Amino acid sequence: MINRARGGYAPVSFYFLIHTAVAQAAPVTFNTALPVAEDEYLFREQLVLNQSGNDPSGNNRDRTEIAAVTAMGYGVNRHWTVFGVLPYRDINLGIDSSGQRVKRSNTGAGDLTLFMRYSAYQKNRNGKTFRFAPFIGLKAPTGQDNKSDSKGILPSSVQVASGSWDYFAGTVLTWQTLKYQIDMQASYRINNKANNFKAGNIARLDASLQYRLWRSVAKGVLPDYLYGVIETNLIHQKKNQINGIDDNNTNGTRLFISPGIQYVTKRWIAEIAIQIPVKQDLNGTALENDYIARSGFRVNF
Repeated sequence: MINRARGGYAPVSFYFLIHTAVAQAAPVTFNTALPVAEDEYLFREQLVLNQSGNDPSGNNRDRTEIAAVTAMGYGVNRHWTVFGVLPYRDINLGIDSSGQRVKRSNTGAGDLTLFMRYSAYQKNRNGKTFRFAPFIGLKAPTGQDNKSDSKGILPSSVQVASGSWDYFAGTVLTWQTLKYQIDMQASYRINNKANNFKAGNIARLDASLQYRLWRSVAKGVLPDYLYGVIETNLIHQKKNQINGIDDNNTNGTRLFISPGIQYVTKRWIAEIAIQIPVKQDLNGTALENDYIARSGFRVNF
C-alpha cells in the first residue's frame, strides 16, 4: 500500500505503522509496546559493554563486563507476546589489595529471563498509532552462581548468575508517527536471596525518542530509514544485603542519557547507543559507572 504525497511517494504510512511483521524503530535500552505479529518471531542480539572504574573507596576498583544478550519474541496472538532473554557474560574485576593488584574474572551463560507482554490498548489513525502494554516476568536461576578461582569464591559482582528467582512487572507505552516515535516505560523488579546474598530491588523509569533523519528513495516498496535516538534511564536500586544486613556501600540512583542511531529496513534493524551517566547518587563507596555501550541487530521473521 503506497500513499501518494505532494512531491512523490510517502513512506507507506498507515501500513508501515500497524503491520507488525515489518521491522520498526524501537528503544535501544528497554522495551516497546509495539506488538509482534501473530505467529511471527522477533530475534534480537545485542553486545553490551559495561565499564565501571570511578572508585571512591581508594581501592582502585575497575570492573568491565562484556555481554552478548540474545532475545527471542513470539507473537501468540494480537494481544499476547512472549519473550525469552539469555546473556552470555564475560566479567573482569581489578582491585588493589595489600599492595598488590588482584584480578578476578568469570565467563559463562547468565540467568534466563522470561516475560509476557499484553497489548491492552491501541488506537490507530492514518500515519499514527498509540499502544499501551503491561508486562510481567521472572528471572530463573539457570546460570552458575557460585564460581570460584584460586583466591576462593568470586564476589557477587563477578558471578555471571545470581542463583535466585526474581520477579518483575511494569508497563510501556508507544506513540508512533511517520517522523518520530516516543516510548516510555515504568518497571519494578524484586530480587530474592540466594547464597546468603540479596541484590537490591530495582525501580526504573525509561523514555526514548526515535526521530527519522533520512529515508531511501523507493517506489512501490518499503524504503529504508535512518533514525536518531535519544533515551533517558532513571534507575534506583536498594542496597544489597549480605546475611540479611544492608551493605551500605552498594547501589543508589543513576540517571543516564543515551544517544544512538538505528538503521531500519523491512525485516531488520541495526542499532548502536551509549548510556552516559549524568547523575549518580550512590550509597557510601559504591562503584560508579563510566558508560554502557550497546550495539546490535533485530530481525523479524
